[in-house]
Amino acid sequence: MNRRWAVGIDIGGTSVVVGMVPEEGGEPGAVRALTTEAREGPEQAVARIGAAVNSMVDEVLQREGGGRDDVLGIGIGCPGPIDLEGGRVQHAFNLGWGGFPLRDRLSEEIGLPATLDNDANCAAYGEWWQGAGRGASCLVGVTVGTGIGGGVVLDGKVLHGVSGTAGEIGHTTINFAGRRCKCGNYGCLEAYASGPNIAARAREGLEAGTESILTEMVDGDLHRITAVTVYDALVRGDLYAREVMVETAKILGAGIANVINTLNPDRVVIVGGVTKAGDHLFYPLRAEVRRRAFKTAEAACTIVPGGLPETAGAVGAAGVFLARGPRSE
Repeated sequence: MNRRWAVGIDIGGTSVVVGMVPEEGGEPGAVRALTTEAREGPEQAVARIGAAVNSMVDEVLQREGGGRDDVLGIGIGCPGPIDLEGGRVQHAFNLGWGGFPLRDRLSEEIGLPATLDNDANCAAYGEWWQGAGRGASCLVGVTVGTGIGGGVVLDGKVLHGVSGTAGEIGHTTINFAGRRCKCGNYGCLEAYASGPNIAARAREGLEAGTESILTEMVDGDLHRITAVTVYDALVRGDLYAREVMVETAKILGAGIANVINTLNPDRVVIVGGVTKAGDHLFYPLRAEVRRRAFKTAEAACTIVPGGLPETAGAVGAAGVFLARGPRSE
């Protein structure tokens, strides 16, 4: 009997990751990454993603054997609130998409049945199914990238809420009079600790006169600073970069403490490039959680980096399809 597969598509603000995932789990048969085009509309994105997926499917089937019937379908993860029943992206703030029938358009483009869910829900499910969250009864996933997403997996099922927006941790308010967020609110967690806002906070300090090798690293053009630049400066021993990272960790810790007090999970998994900071992130983050969360809730919860670097969203999207999508027999 031929091996059977599901395709996972993880659409992010800066990149799209697609993968062929075995039905039983395990290492993807192939993974490809595409750059998200800033001025690209959803129809153009569908055409590019569809071409990449079809090429990848052909490559894997040629190598592994089997036919198109062995590919059960596709799971799609996309940022923002999702209309689960209608398969529509309601508001993908970092992509500029709204009201787009993404599930059906990608299904038509690729020629396979599809499911659509929030990208952070998919990443959380991927970590629960195949990553650092295996064995958890209540898992909270926090994705830190272009935005900050969140997903909750309770007893093996993604928690969606009554309108599909459960788990939007990045848009919980941590400062009622704070920075404006792309969602239109003020003081969101995302407005402080997402990748672009880590960079923005670093730039603000430099513009105020703080000395740092960050200025030299970008040849004086502060707009070239990214969260990766801050991380690189941290590795090189820059004290200001360390200060920015510690502050980021405390901000994330405050947001995660709120979630721990609300949901009482046994595992929090943090996904994204920010986890490369290691103890520079996790030590002050865990300390902030201990300072803010209920003692019994904090003691029952472990906070860990994701176990599926770069692929949690794609693996989880495929897993979501396998858990609730149409299946071939």
